[in-house]
Amino acid sequence: MPINIAIDGPAGAGKSTIAKTLAKNLGILYLDTGAMYRAMALKAMRNGIGYRDAEAVEPLLPNTEIYAQSINGIQHTYMDGEDVSHLIRTQDIAQGASDISAIPAVRIKLAEAQRKVAQQNDVVLDGREIGSYVLPHAPYKFYITASVETRAMRRLKELQAKGECIDMLPAKMEELIATRDHNDSTRTFAPLVRVPEAIYIDTTDMSVEQAVAAVMANLPSVAE
Repeated sequence: MPINIAIDGPAGAGKSTIAKTLAKNLGILYLDTGAMYRAMALKAMRNGIGYRDAEAVEPLLPNTEIYAQSINGIQHTYMDGEDVSHLIRTQDIAQGASDISAIPAVRIKLAEAQRKVAQQNDVVLDGREIGSYVLPHAPYKFYITASVETRAMRRLKELQAKGECIDMLPAKMEELIATRDHNDSTRTFAPLVRVPEAIYIDTTDMSVEQAVAAVMANLPSVAE
């Protein structure tokens, strides 16, 4: 059976960075599931459709193909054959991904695509509901989090490094993060949740290296 590692947690907790590093250390595939939802949000935007407008979004799904491919160790996300990896890394699309992911039909479609990857590969997946909905039988599950203040500062630094939102106050980013937390954890279908069997890791006072080490410490048979 393929090795499946599920990492869940709120926005800005460092899940993706930890998952990417973990996958590299173990020599297995990394799948950024959030990028797939961002791609779906991009398609809705291009079609002039509101991210929360389920009646308008659902008809797009049958003719939408979203998949990920690793090129030289870097994930590229494709939407209908177009590499949209750089186009989906804006704050607007990030919020759009949170909104559009609340539509059950969207989650069902993309979760099935993620399961296919996991069935065929040793893979690390990170998201909001990997351990609870996408891969409920994954043998290794983690819940990664950090304080809202820490997550807001990390997100600001990330965006500033890309030349975006340079003038945004930390308090404003904290508000955006808290709103996304609320949206992700209160949606009726497949919400953000920590399953009982998931190992809890708070990265507030951890470096990336320390956080990865904390995960690796709970993967003895895989890391050997």
